[in-house]
Amino acid sequence: MPELPEVETVRRGLLSSFEGATITEVEQRRPNLRFPFPDDFIAGLADRKIISLSRRAKYLLADLDSGAVLIMHLGMSGSFRIEAGSTDPLMPGAFALDRSKDDKHDHVVFHLKTASGAPTRVIYNDPRRFGFMLLAARAELDSHPLFAAIGLEPLGNALDGATISRLFAGKAAPLKAALLDQKLIAGLGNIYVCEALWRSGLSPKRQAGSISGKSGRTTQRTENLARHIRETLEEAIEAGGSSLRDHRQADGTLGYFQHRFKVYDREGEPCQKTECNGIITRIVQSGRSTFYCPTCQR
Repeated sequence: MPELPEVETVRRGLLSSFEGATITEVEQRRPNLRFPFPDDFIAGLADRKIISLSRRAKYLLADLDSGAVLIMHLGMSGSFRIEAGSTDPLMPGAFALDRSKDDKHDHVVFHLKTASGAPTRVIYNDPRRFGFMLLAARAELDSHPLFAAIGLEPLGNALDGATISRLFAGKAAPLKAALLDQKLIAGLGNIYVCEALWRSGLSPKRQAGSISGKSGRTTQRTENLARHIRETLEEAIEAGGSSLRDHRQADGTLGYFQHRFKVYDREGEPCQKTECNGIITRIVQSGRSTFYCPTCQR
């Protein structure tokens, strides 16, 4: 499943095609993906202008001039292919995020007239069909079932030591599980939580509440964790995400943050922290692999 940096990378890659563009036509090539398409999917998009393209957690949000929002989720294998300046993908100007080159998995095609007036096609391809697209009113988005219980965004100033202390105070759940709880912090996934915990020197197994001070007071541990979460995500976005299986950037190139992993998928390798003689260990928590150094992560 793509994590926040991968989704943000895709958003940035789509910006020049989506923002300010008019949707001249929509091809919906099947009745459903993970969920059925809305009955008014095509009618709700045709001839609408895309005002902005944003992200909330792992969702892409295209705001339309009608006041509606197109909600898009990539699932496990969803990707967008951009064909700019021509309907022929072999013509100059075409570029692709080609997880799958098989057009039988091209399920939605957006025909756009970009802000500069150029004809462009944005094609959604999804072999496993775990992604989905829905329409919602922007005014009701915060109460929408997908977003009503989502926690705060981990990028920016909203996530700090005081916030983590407050969120985790009194929680007996393992620290990694608390960080993956989307009701607390939105968009964090397995890879980047493992990396942020290693940078912070915190064991994924310790109780989440143990890093908070009394009555949820800020501590050096929560300050460091907040900083390392932001730094890890920002570096991953700058690197274009992690190309482990399917992910590519929106210009078709591979993300390369996986080459900077310090613990994830490095079981049995020496810890890379200076003066630490630990060996990276893999354990399973809630059915998912956790990688950490039992020597320096306490």
